Amino acid sequence: MTTRVLIVRTSSLGDLVHMLPAVSDIAAHVPDAQIDWLVEESFAEIPAWHPAVREVIPVAHRRWRKSWWSSKTRAERAALRKSLGEREYDIVLDMQALMKSVWLVRQTRGQRHGLDRKSAREPLASFFYDIKHRVQFWQPAVIRQRKLAASAFGYQFSGEPDFGLEQFTEGKEIEPYAVIMPSASRDDKLWPTEDWHMVFRYLTEQELTLQLLAGNPAETARAQALVKDFPNAQVLPRMSLTQIAQQLAQARVMVGLDSGLTHLSAGLGRPTIGIYKASTPVRTPLQGSGYTASLGERGHAPSAQTVLSAVGQALASESV
Repeated sequence: MTTRVLIVRTSSLGDLVHMLPAVSDIAAHVPDAQIDWLVEESFAEIPAWHPAVREVIPVAHRRWRKSWWSSKTRAERAALRKSLGEREYDIVLDMQALMKSVWLVRQTRGQRHGLDRKSAREPLASFFYDIKHRVQFWQPAVIRQRKLAASAFGYQFSGEPDFGLEQFTEGKEIEPYAVIMPSASRDDKLWPTEDWHMVFRYLTEQELTLQLLAGNPAETARAQALVKDFPNAQVLPRMSLTQIAQQLAQARVMVGLDSGLTHLSAGLGRPTIGIYKASTPVRTPLQGSGYTASLGERGHAPSAQTVLSAVGQALASESV
């Protein structure tokens, strides 16, 4: 008998990557599960990567809130409400526990599960669930999501997280380049130019080319300025998330700031070093099947020597 499941987790990039192992767990422990996923339209590629996800249902909350009462936005919101109302789920699992996700959950039909008020970042959200689950807040995000899913479906998970990203990694050869993510959503996450240059020189000595990611004109300009004296470097053009995943999957190593793409690299099993400066890795450490290092702490960036040591270990991790 089919168990119809709706996952509600709309954003952001790194949080969606952290969700993927929970979906693998559900598929493994509820073999008749038919899983749909409600997600922000700009990230719709991510749930579609997972082989256990049947349908991706996009929501455009980020775009809608710019013109919430326009006729186009009202029509799109009504269409989504109608679509959700026509579906019957056995379990609706809100993995976000925010009022913006509750707004969506309330439009669904099915038994609604979510975090209890002591576990949710926005405690008010818990009042709108039929069944509430206690998951301690200060745990790595991947474990927290796996525990919530296990509690909702009544199973015990075990083993390393499976991100379900085999389509990008199976049968693919590793290429002699390093992917660099030097930009972030906030300036207080940025790492000093001279420290990046020390890393670039070391990677160049290892005969690796440098491929820098940039998502907008400001990030492109920053990346170009960083590598202007490194002829072995290129700033990649803006790409889709799927194209970026393909690029990351064949990288020798990835070094990046605490960003969703850095977490994606780790999830793909590539040796990945994350540089934390404005956030703590306690709740969002890099996790994956390859070597990972989550360096730094809120208010305390890692030194260049610390990052270089981790890069050396990353490069050695696959040559043993």
